[in-house]
Amino acid sequence: MLTIQQRLNKLDLELRKPQLIENRGIGNEIGFYIFDYDPEHEPVVQEFLPTLKVNLKRIGFKVTEFNLYQIILNILEERQLLQKAFELESKQGSLGLERSIRPLVRPEQAIAYMQKQIQNDEDLIFITGVGESYPLMRSHLILNNLHSVLDRKPLVMFFPGAYDGQELKLFNAFRDDNYYRAFSIVGRS
Repeated sequence: MLTIQQRLNKLDLELRKPQLIENRGIGNEIGFYIFDYDPEHEPVVQEFLPTLKVNLKRIGFKVTEFNLYQIILNILEERQLLQKAFELESKQGSLGLERSIRPLVRPEQAIAYMQKQIQNDEDLIFITGVGESYPLMRSHLILNNLHSVLDRKPLVMFFPGAYDGQELKLFNAFRDDNYYRAFSIVGRS
């Protein structure tokens, strides 16, 4: 079993491979990858991401990162609802907040937000903030909706949980709907 640091170092090497960036060797599938990890390693992964992006930039790769939680906050702020959301949470708790804002931050809106930010010169897209955005954003819905948007850009979703090639299990506890179109980028062993 590899440690989280060994897996992150291996991820750095995997992302440098030209066939990954060029989407070669995976048939006609879009290069969507999942880097799954135990939820308790979230701080280690978050600390490593800036270094990973700098390493990739040094060799000429442009990486765009989308943090799903930050996207939710940005959508609410654009609609001038962020402060109201904080007030609602303090009055009704997180369940009341979830019920009230879930219709406002649907996956389609997050995808539209990402589309506005994509400049088409990216070599690689990172999706982060999966755990923070739960239950407002479901990772399989984001991945399903991104297929039509990203065309041939490889994407890596950093997933605090388990992915067995068919099923996403957030925090190693909550089953998301089955998702078959992504590849595990670095195994755990």
